[in-house]
Amino acid sequence: MRDKTPQSLAGQFLIAMPSLAEPPFSRGVAFVCQHDEDGAVGLLVNQLSEYRFGDVLAQMKLGCADPELADAPVLIGGPVQQERGFVLHREHGHWESSYRINTDWSVTTSRDILVAMAAGEGPRLALMALGYAGWSAGQLEQELIDNTWLTVEANERVMFHTPLEERWSAAAGLVGVDPLQLPGYAGHA
Repeated sequence: MRDKTPQSLAGQFLIAMPSLAEPPFSRGVAFVCQHDEDGAVGLLVNQLSEYRFGDVLAQMKLGCADPELADAPVLIGGPVQQERGFVLHREHGHWESSYRINTDWSVTTSRDILVAMAAGEGPRLALMALGYAGWSAGQLEQELIDNTWLTVEANERVMFHTPLEERWSAAAGLVGVDPLQLPGYAGHA
């Protein structure tokens, strides 16, 4: 008998196929934070918001002496709860509200990580996103069957060292495809 539980995609990139044209997912790269039989939660990692990290800190009445950090982009993590902030990072740390995705990645939603980052004591590799993307039970699996997304293990280089506007192509390159050469429609053989 085959196990009906889906294989978890936590720690993977979802790379939007050209047929996915709805914002903010068009040419999107989502990092899957949690995936189980109840659904999935992810953060878009290549959609720029209108905010900078310093804006978020100022709104929380926190200062930041590092001008480079203050000017770091804040991303649109997805269309759900866009007023809520998420910090996706490599070093796990001991934050109040942190979820360990796997041995490499964590996501934190508590203020203490922002305080630490502003003081230069936070994770070395991190990005901040407002909002998240969510899929109900079976929805992501159906979107994969419909060829809406490509999947590949998340990569630090793409996540933190590739310019936002190049992340879609770079993530697809991890699978060995040029997304611009893919048709703009989904098909099945």
